[in-house]
Amino acid sequence: MLKTNFLQSPVWQKTNELIGHKVIVDKLDGKNDTYMIIKNAKRGRYLEIPGGPVLDWKKDEKTAKAIQKMLQIAKQQRCAFVRVRPQLLDTPENRDILKSLGAKLSPMHLAAEHTVILDLKKTEEELLAAMRRQTRYEVRRAMKLGIEVESGNSEALFREFHQVQKDTAMRQHFVPPDLKTLLAEREAFAKNAKIYVAKTADEHQPIAYGLILIDGEEAEYYEAASTDLNRKLPGAYALQWQVIRDLKKAGVLRYNLWGIAPPNQPHHRYAGVTTFKTGFGGEVVAYLPAHDFIVSKIKYAPDYLIETLRKKRRHL
Repeated sequence: MLKTNFLQSPVWQKTNELIGHKVIVDKLDGKNDTYMIIKNAKRGRYLEIPGGPVLDWKKDEKTAKAIQKMLQIAKQQRCAFVRVRPQLLDTPENRDILKSLGAKLSPMHLAAEHTVILDLKKTEEELLAAMRRQTRYEVRRAMKLGIEVESGNSEALFREFHQVQKDTAMRQHFVPPDLKTLLAEREAFAKNAKIYVAKTADEHQPIAYGLILIDGEEAEYYEAASTDLNRKLPGAYALQWQVIRDLKKAGVLRYNLWGIAPPNQPHHRYAGVTTFKTGFGGEVVAYLPAHDFIVSKIKYAPDYLIETLRKKRRHL
């Protein structure tokens, strides 16, 4: 089986079906399941394959046939295009493979193309040593302040997280997931979806929240939220350190911090969070950016224009 994460798994299929999306599963190459999500956006209908298709990507006839099968499915489902983001490193060779198969660079990103991944096989001492000095200082300051970190996956806690994230989104100008999506993730991932909350030592006031998703050997820091207290207290640092320790105990091998800014883009929306996430050490990974396979040029053209303008407006 080729290396993937939860984006190409039955649990993500269930999540999307609970939200209301149709998911098509097909062994495009005759070996590996690829999970394809039909998205009905206002601007048009398209097929989305985050973390896939799951293929042994090569410039050969077998790969070309798999892509043709994918396009045939998209056409049958009346989709204007297929948006893919294979779990391949962003190299000239991999970009060339996509281009040779007829793909066009997408105007929008898809599923954490740039990220930081921590190797949890390292000891706690090694992980601390790999952190940026300021990050290590904040982790230790959180301990001295007695900041507590709790976790759970009750519906009430997910609803609390949703409300705090709405407030966070208003302050930081981003679009948060709706409650239906969060509750679908909770149901699909079950015990492997947890909300962590960092709280003050004295009055137990919430400082920072994080939604952690676990699938197999990898965990994701998938969503976050915070209160005004996070501006002066190292709650987010305490939270991350507790998550790391818990994941290690559970036998998880990789921790994906899920989404940073591309290199040399100081005005990117993720620039601030990038400083925070890269401070924990780990490997900065750039996956191949999203590409589009066009099914209908006429229907695709307005979508491309709208998303190009949206990307500029949102500083993505």
